[in-house]
Amino acid sequence: MATPRLLLGTVGCALVLAVSAFYSASDDVVELTPTNFHKEVIQSDSLWLIEFYAPWCGHCQRLTADWKKAASALKGVVKIGAVDADKHQSLGGQYGVKGFPTIKIFGSNKNKPEDYQGARTGEAIVDAALNALRSFVKDRMGGRSSGHDSGRQSGGGSKKDVVELNDDNFDSTVLDSEDVWLVEFFAPWCGHCKTLEPEWAAAATEVKEQTQGKVKLAAVDATVSQVLANRYGIRGFPTIKIFQKGESPVDYDGGRTKPDIVARALDLFSENAPPPELKEIINEEVVKKTCEEHQLCIVAVLPHILDTGASGRNDYLTVMLKMADKYKKKMWGWLWTEAGAQLDLESSLGIGGFGYPAMAAVNARKMKFALLKGSFSEQGINEFLRELSFGRGSTAPVGGGAIPKINTVEAWDGKDGELPAEEEIDLSDVDLDDFDKDEL
Repeated sequence: MATPRLLLGTVGCALVLAVSAFYSASDDVVELTPTNFHKEVIQSDSLWLIEFYAPWCGHCQRLTADWKKAASALKGVVKIGAVDADKHQSLGGQYGVKGFPTIKIFGSNKNKPEDYQGARTGEAIVDAALNALRSFVKDRMGGRSSGHDSGRQSGGGSKKDVVELNDDNFDSTVLDSEDVWLVEFFAPWCGHCKTLEPEWAAAATEVKEQTQGKVKLAAVDATVSQVLANRYGIRGFPTIKIFQKGESPVDYDGGRTKPDIVARALDLFSENAPPPELKEIINEEVVKKTCEEHQLCIVAVLPHILDTGASGRNDYLTVMLKMADKYKKKMWGWLWTEAGAQLDLESSLGIGGFGYPAMAAVNARKMKFALLKGSFSEQGINEFLRELSFGRGSTAPVGGGAIPKINTVEAWDGKDGELPAEEEIDLSDVDLDDFDKDEL
């Protein structure tokens, strides 16, 4: 018979296990890890909804019952999985998981999962799964593959965006460049190189788009360009090295899938990219160019210069610049205007003449916006933007369904505002005696 102390220890272990293990073999939720993820999900012909969670996360704990309920309801129809992203951070990192729980839908193209943005109830999850399934089936009817083919076009890319390098063009193309380069040294006979080739090609296309060509992916046939291979000590294939101007090359030691490669490239871009430019709204062209060229444009309406002075305004602009730098990897546009200068814009974004400073995030493609509800501070804006980056938060249609007329105004000169000069009235030639005595 166990001693009381031993029994207590056993109960304690059981409690720890109960807290850390959200799902068991008896559930219809498939526990996914870096070991089985590729085989179970990426190579699967099924539609998957996958929750990335952390055991300590309260929201995740509350979601568990509904996630199990949805998995049971969708059994045999849609696969439901879960990843302990706190334990398997590399897997969460592949798919840009920054908060918990994050739910992603792996549909026709397994290399490009979509974010689930619905409610966290079993019914809402099932509805979203069935809607995604309808699109999934239509893609099959249209001949679209599930994105796990191992051929040259796997991952949806082609070799058109991979720069071919050799002994003759390497120095002028890479070493003299201001851009960041990820260079693969390969051998045509190498099996691992052949496996990497479609992932590298697909990553090259996405990285080119997301960094506007500031990070490039290249390839060197090391069996032909032996001078380069010897210079950089290439002994095995494939070997990937990172080149940045003025620095010694370093080995790339990340994963060999498209999401791994893209994530590392974006990190390099973020580290090297300057913060986005914070532009004052002085005419229609500024708004049109900024909002149309970025997924989101962040618009701040600051108090009138007479209410804050130059010092107060610069404090607000400093906060915005810090946030723009923090979220520069998102490549959003950043705008500001003075209260009252663009009243039509304020009205269309529900700001409307009070409560300055105010901020809205505008999606010009969908003509929707979200308003900052918290404080106009680093913490308040950070929470607002973090929710946006996860696809959360309430949105509303832009008033009128389009960006309104933008007034052309003079740019702020950086100085304190001045009250308009009062007009002096000359009464020297007025004879007060002419007025009716009764009116005085």
